[in-house]
Amino acid sequence: MSDQEGDWNFYLRILSNSARDSTDPASDPSILQSVKKLHGFCKLEKSSDDLVARIYPQINKVFQRSVASLSQSESGTAKGLLLLAILQFFLDFGDVVLHDADPSLRTFFRSCLSREFSDTAVAEATCEFLLANQRKLLASFPNLLPQFFPLLLKLIAWNWEKLETSFLKIFPGLISPGSFLPLFPSILDLPMLVVALEKVERSSGSGSRVGGSIASIQKSAAPEMLLALMDEAYTGSTIGDGGDDSESEDNNTIDVADPLFLELLKDENDGLAERHRASPALNSALQAAASGPRSERMKQTLKIAPRLLDVYFSVTLRDANDSLICALIPLLMTRNSTMFLDKNFSHEIRRRLLEFVLAAFQRSPNFIALLKKPIIDRLGEAYDDSAKRELALQLCWAIGEYGGGGESHKDAARELFESLELLLYENLSSSRLGLRQESGNGSRRTTQSRLLCFVVTAIAKLATYHRELLPRARVALGKVVRSRISDARVWKRAHDYLGLMNEPGICWSVLGPSRVSEKRFPGTVNWSEGGQKMVAHIPFHILSEQGGPPFHDFAFSDIIPKN
Repeated sequence: MSDQEGDWNFYLRILSNSARDSTDPASDPSILQSVKKLHGFCKLEKSSDDLVARIYPQINKVFQRSVASLSQSESGTAKGLLLLAILQFFLDFGDVVLHDADPSLRTFFRSCLSREFSDTAVAEATCEFLLANQRKLLASFPNLLPQFFPLLLKLIAWNWEKLETSFLKIFPGLISPGSFLPLFPSILDLPMLVVALEKVERSSGSGSRVGGSIASIQKSAAPEMLLALMDEAYTGSTIGDGGDDSESEDNNTIDVADPLFLELLKDENDGLAERHRASPALNSALQAAASGPRSERMKQTLKIAPRLLDVYFSVTLRDANDSLICALIPLLMTRNSTMFLDKNFSHEIRRRLLEFVLAAFQRSPNFIALLKKPIIDRLGEAYDDSAKRELALQLCWAIGEYGGGGESHKDAARELFESLELLLYENLSSSRLGLRQESGNGSRRTTQSRLLCFVVTAIAKLATYHRELLPRARVALGKVVRSRISDARVWKRAHDYLGLMNEPGICWSVLGPSRVSEKRFPGTVNWSEGGQKMVAHIPFHILSEQGGPPFHDFAFSDIIPKN
């Protein structure tokens, strides 16, 4: 017998002896060492199939005994590390012994990681395991990580500081068709998740595992949740509409009995993209958490979410199909004004949301026609608050820039044009502007002018794209010109657009779509050829404030004041 064979026989005997013992395998450090040593021997042996076949039954027994003793075990860290070592053996040699690792992986997530995600050692080992086996997991078990993305978000929300780099590499694997829509609000709700986790930590007391406390809460609340779901199914009432009873006694966070609380702390993806957003408990918790002192974990989380959202949108634009993106945009519009009330966090998130909406419309302009109903609804909310107003402005720009969805969507373009008309006439006829929450006349006038500039431009561009709308556009712009607008920019813009409409070629060149199109008029300018056909070194538009026609032979003194 060789020395190496004697070594693995020694470690195999340790596992065999442990099978006769009734104690928890994780309580004996030699078990973990033996599993790792035997795994190493199997990798070193050139013809290791026989060795794997001899080792597998003992390792599988250790796994089953460890899982069976999870609820009674106090050695959570050791248990997690042992199960991860065994899972690595299953992944590497499962084909040899015909072991399907999928049930074992799911057992680990449900029975161990759900309780031990707050343990730093287990969290680090889990991220290392997922990163090392990322390709194999995505190829052989593509639904595993998307199924447990809520649990992995809890893990990263609690341990971000040490797991930042590895989790950002793992995160794209959480995105799949089944998790695509539910994952988006979960990223935005990361600060709320931290509020819920810290509530559990405070209520469970020192020394208690957060994951174990969550499991106890979920178990005790299961009957109430079932009754609530039945009530929702048969009466139509929404879970979480219990009013003030769902708020905590100290009024500073969510009550552990609130369905929203359990929704935030779930471990698995249930396929629902949005629930409980109108809960009074949520609104109260958002305001209380935003106004109260911030923990270090919360400060980190407010930085995490925008970065995860960057990865999410990047993967979406690269890999997601049009149907998923089209379904995401209305959800995104809804969440634009519903998020954690932190100024910097809200600004960073909303900036990314608007950038993604415009990128999605640029990629598929027909989305504007397909989503005309939610777009029209958002245009009607332009007066509510600054977040909704900014979204409405960007939607106005997209409607004009992409012709309301394209030439083949004339009915949708007409409906969008009517919404723009209504928005324009409401602003022209109302001195209040509907901006009741704005303070100061100067701010109100600036907001009105910006809104009118966007609407006027969208009307002109949409009518340029769909010529049948030109008569109505002339009427609308004519009313702007004849109205008493204090801001000269709005009046001048409408006046210029009316003039352009008298020259179809120039109008199409200036206001038409930026993409290459077959539609041309006499006098249309092809801007891509501008570099080869320039006739003056100084663009004529610099002379726009001077009277008289521009001339070719001019000097810098004509545009630069002598004094």
